[in-house]
Amino acid sequence: MFREELVQYSHSEAERLQKRMARLKSLALKYKRAEVIQNLLLEISNLAAHVNSSEAFFSEVHRSLNLLLPADNFFVALLDPSSNKLSIPFFLDEKDPHPNKIYSQDEISEFLFSGLTGYVLKSGETLLCDQACFEQLIATKKIASRGAPCHLWLGVPINVNNQVSGVLVVQSYSADIKFSEMEVELLHFVSYQISGVIERLEHREQLEKAIEQRTKELSIAYDKLKTEVFERRRAERLQKSLFEIADLATSNIDSDSFYFELHRVISHLLPASNCYIALLDDRRTHISFPFYVTQNDSKAPQPRAICDGLTEYVIKHRRPLLLQRTDLDALIDAGIVHSKTPELNYTQDVYQWIGIPLFIHGQVRGALTIYSLCMSQSYQDKDLELLTFVSQHIATAIEKKLSAESLKSSYEQLEEKVVVRTRALAMLNQDLEKEVTQRRKVEEQLVHDANHDSLTGLPNRAMFMERLTQAVKHIRRHGLDRFGLLFIDLDRFKLINDTLGHQQGDRFLVETSRRLRLCIRDNDTLGRIGGDEFVILLDSINSTSDAKEVAERILTELSRPYELANQSFTSSASIGVAFSCNHKSDTAESLLRDADAAMYQAKSKGKGCYVIFDEKSHQQLVKNVELEIELRQAISNQELHLSYLPIQNLKKLSTVALEPRLYWNHPQLGKVKQAQLNNIAEHCNLTTDLDIYLLDKLNTDHQLLREQSLDHLPLHLNISAMHLKHKHAVRQLKNKLKKSMFPPEQLWLFFDEKGFILDTDNHINAFELLQKLKVKLGLTGYGSAHSALSSLTFLPLQGLKLDPTYTSHLNSEQHLKLLKAHYLTAQALELVVFVDGISAMQQKETLLQIGFDLGQGQALGKVINLTSITKDLVCA
Repeated sequence: MFREELVQYSHSEAERLQKRMARLKSLALKYKRAEVIQNLLLEISNLAAHVNSSEAFFSEVHRSLNLLLPADNFFVALLDPSSNKLSIPFFLDEKDPHPNKIYSQDEISEFLFSGLTGYVLKSGETLLCDQACFEQLIATKKIASRGAPCHLWLGVPINVNNQVSGVLVVQSYSADIKFSEMEVELLHFVSYQISGVIERLEHREQLEKAIEQRTKELSIAYDKLKTEVFERRRAERLQKSLFEIADLATSNIDSDSFYFELHRVISHLLPASNCYIALLDDRRTHISFPFYVTQNDSKAPQPRAICDGLTEYVIKHRRPLLLQRTDLDALIDAGIVHSKTPELNYTQDVYQWIGIPLFIHGQVRGALTIYSLCMSQSYQDKDLELLTFVSQHIATAIEKKLSAESLKSSYEQLEEKVVVRTRALAMLNQDLEKEVTQRRKVEEQLVHDANHDSLTGLPNRAMFMERLTQAVKHIRRHGLDRFGLLFIDLDRFKLINDTLGHQQGDRFLVETSRRLRLCIRDNDTLGRIGGDEFVILLDSINSTSDAKEVAERILTELSRPYELANQSFTSSASIGVAFSCNHKSDTAESLLRDADAAMYQAKSKGKGCYVIFDEKSHQQLVKNVELEIELRQAISNQELHLSYLPIQNLKKLSTVALEPRLYWNHPQLGKVKQAQLNNIAEHCNLTTDLDIYLLDKLNTDHQLLREQSLDHLPLHLNISAMHLKHKHAVRQLKNKLKKSMFPPEQLWLFFDEKGFILDTDNHINAFELLQKLKVKLGLTGYGSAHSALSSLTFLPLQGLKLDPTYTSHLNSEQHLKLLKAHYLTAQALELVVFVDGISAMQQKETLLQIGFDLGQGQALGKVINLTSITKDLVCA
């Protein structure tokens, strides 16, 4: 019996030990997980303290979160306090694409505000939302359904400066994935780190602005100093006064006599019957008046605490002030001065008031003030400048006087005297070293400014040409060496200046110079010689392939998007390359000219490429210039003619409109068509002249069109967007349309969609002006620039002409879907759609099946040449 009880006891003890071991294993796993969480949280904290960009930070945060919780569906939304718009710096989702690919910035913000993200942003509370919670929020109309439905949605607010500035979101599409309190706490910690990054980036921006402001102030002070030194040399009386002030600074007289003598010196320079000097104490909390004299027999003010008086106003603003009676009244009425202490206001009888801050020990420690009580004693700006200059020496004298008094009082205690004197000498030596260092820096800066571009800091034309000249001389002495020269012209700089402003244009140039530096070696020279023109001297190259490699690297680097005015902007460059040839006739100017000529060839090839200079290419460039000259002469001599492309009804094959096109019978090149004419005109700024010529030529052909019974057909005129960039260009187009022999209702003006995308505001304004003429307006090449469909709703358009590429890709299902979408959009907006580029009857049938009924192209009638028709009739 006892044995059975012993066995039973052993079994129960074993079961108890097994349960205890299982519990210990569970605790060990929890501690292990806690340790992993702690390490990852420390990693995120360290990352938040050192990261320089929000994109890199969010990417690393997501990587760390994925180790702790399922974060395959994770995004961050941030609120811009200035625009009150939401942006998404990081987005990762299994089902939904990034909103930036679907919506504009304004649409993204509206999209997020109306959903769960906006709900967390407005409430400022964490939200863990399942399907039931989601349906309840929808039912109470607190949110709208956005994105693909999910199983769980967790959003945590991001607080910056006690305000909700964003939302951190993790969501799950699987019922197997759940979020507990641990995940919520983890996201709260990440949210706190994100707010720290945002605060640090804002602080850095404010610091940069403060540095820029201080730099401007130092520059202004430097200019004033030069003017004052010049005036000192010419003014003998001023020089004498300065010597007297200097003697006072070292004289052994008491304080009353010292300030009395200072007033006497000032009185020799300008009227100072009413004058006082105010000084701040060491703590800058109280102000005293060691000297005070006035004509109205008022008592000297007693020392007092800092308040809102005129003296404090000058000290606060750290600059000299000349205030008229009206200025004083305005400051008092606005409550800027004497609003809290009206009993200190002594300005009732003051006519003019001058206040000069006194810089002692490098800080504003007081003010020198003079004022007049009548109109007969009037001060001018030159008096303000004179007193400002003298005040610097007075401040120095006061500084020395105060130092001497301090030194004298320190004689009572020998040990303190030694310490104070040592510190005083150290400060004086430090000031002297600073002055010498600053003078050297100014001299170095002057030399640097004379040889460098002020915006980018790169060598300017003079310095670059000097180095290029030295390189040419080196090649003549060392015939086996070789160098390359790259001439770089930015293709879209003028567009950036016109659309985004000159400030963004300067930012674009600075960023471009930074990228160009990345593409060359330390021994190469990068310079800026014009507005958007850069040059590179490639020193000691082995072959032409070295220069080609640098040119390709530059094109790649400059093609990356630029962030300007809170939007992405792409650019390109045209590069001309020339090489040293060891010819005795080679000079720095000739090599730069060759590289420049090659650059213009690159532009003529379509921009965004590089061309190596050779004689054949140079001759071609000369021919292009001759062609431009000939085109100007052809326009002047009325040598361009019109042909008319029929626009037909696709069902009836009847002509419903005509598109006039210019052509030029060149004696050597033969027939130059409209497209080539536009290309030549664009390079020599003749696009608007071609349009005006076309309108004049239409009036000339009016009688011929009437004879052929074609004068009743609508005319489709392709007009350059250059007419819309300036008011005078729009006015010129309006005046020419008013003189047209065709009724305005018969004229269609088509503008290229790409021009509209690049200059939307000018298009909208010009369209509103042109609509008043009752002409019809449309966009040609529609679909090539992929403008937003919403832009069609606020334009006064009557028609669209689709880009010809659509008809050449009718075998593509995606293009067919896009064509159907364009058709349905045009129907909804009641726009007339014309299909361009129909070259085969099979294309016409396909377009008819979609629903299009108007088009043009090679398969729809021959081009009408009125000149040929007239000759045939005469011969008959």
